[in-house]
Amino acid sequence: MPEKKGAKYHGSKKWDPDFPFSPKKISFFYGWLIVAAGTLAVVFSIPGQTMGFSVFTDVLIKELGLTRVQLSTAYCIGTVISGLSLPFFGKLYDRLGARRMIVYSSFATGLVLLYLSQVKKILVSLDGVLAISSTIIAFTVITLGFFMIRASAQGVLTMTGRNAIGKWFDHHRGKAFALSGVVTAFSFSYAPRALKWMSDQYGWSGAWALLGILTISVMAGLGWLLFRDNPEECGLLMDGKRSEVKLKKMHKDAIAHTDYRLSKSLKTWPFWAFNFSFTFISLYTTAVTFHIISIGSTHGRGALEVIGYFVPMAFVSVTSNILMGLISSRTSLKYLLAIMNAAIFFSVIGVIYLDTKSGVLLYIIGNGIAGGGFACLSGIVWPRFFGRKWLGSISGVGMSSMVIGSGIGPLLFGAFFATTENYLSVLWLCSIIPALLFFGCAWADNPQSKNKANQF
Repeated sequence: MPEKKGAKYHGSKKWDPDFPFSPKKISFFYGWLIVAAGTLAVVFSIPGQTMGFSVFTDVLIKELGLTRVQLSTAYCIGTVISGLSLPFFGKLYDRLGARRMIVYSSFATGLVLLYLSQVKKILVSLDGVLAISSTIIAFTVITLGFFMIRASAQGVLTMTGRNAIGKWFDHHRGKAFALSGVVTAFSFSYAPRALKWMSDQYGWSGAWALLGILTISVMAGLGWLLFRDNPEECGLLMDGKRSEVKLKKMHKDAIAHTDYRLSKSLKTWPFWAFNFSFTFISLYTTAVTFHIISIGSTHGRGALEVIGYFVPMAFVSVTSNILMGLISSRTSLKYLLAIMNAAIFFSVIGVIYLDTKSGVLLYIIGNGIAGGGFACLSGIVWPRFFGRKWLGSISGVGMSSMVIGSGIGPLLFGAFFATTENYLSVLWLCSIIPALLFFGCAWADNPQSKNKANQF
């Protein structure tokens, strides 16, 4: 079968965008199925997210015989190395397309989860044959696991799901990510309780093994069945059809005139304004989530209480995500970025005063608004500011920064706690960064506004 224009398959029928069915024959715009499939991919990345690890943090410390700082260091090293690999995977995404990448990353994630389910047995086996400290063996085994799960799940699986959605929409991109955000916000907020239940039912090892089997059997299968790289390879257009009426309703900065290469994107302040903001949120929220039970205890809050904060936080996140998604095509994204940075600043202040009711309220509302803004903007900004052609390369660098930040955060907080026996110093330090980024938003205009040529 000849290769289709714009297609990402090369002679193998199983990757043909019209196999096993043609998206053009679906009675509604196929992009909405891409939203469902892309959202499912993000949900399946939960075991590789800090939200998914937070339930197992104290269990791993006990089972592997590591201290909190040692586990945080392993998490940091594994995460940073995985982050450094993501620009490569971003370029690979541009070459292979979303369908292949979702299948490969789902299989990889499932296999890694099966590996993680056996880390205690691996430790015991190696400890019996290697004449080195069991602490070193445990540290090495879990660091490898952190690297693989962060790269495959938090990195490639999430990146592929979100990029696929971004490629299928233009005018309705904000709505698509808002709809996706509703599902992911509630899924992430409920995840700690669900994983705790699985761990209680099947043990921490059984829970990870079950998740691995489900990822391979469900996500890889549905990913192959539903994912398509872009509407053009299926003989469709973004949003289903493009009309002049839709374009007139869009903000002048919402229309991409030019596809930026990665090298050109990196020379713009808007790229770094958004990237630094996303990276800080990843660093801060990961650190707080990773140590949430410990942070709560320093303020006299119980484990179930602080885990329970994620539920009302999800409602706030969903609301802000929907609102930002609905107005994103009709306003400059730098204003939404400013709101996100202001919200995360108040979240930090809330954690500092978590022993008070107002502190809890600030943390829930601030983190919720920032989380909703992050979910919306991190999917919209890259195709809107820099086009779709090299979206994988550009989003790969962005994802790399976020993953590295999420790896540094827990270690940074753990180190401060080990030194000062509280988290106040590092939290006050964290409050400075979003304040500076808030003012930096003033110059974060869409670089597309400088392009005169209009391809539409």
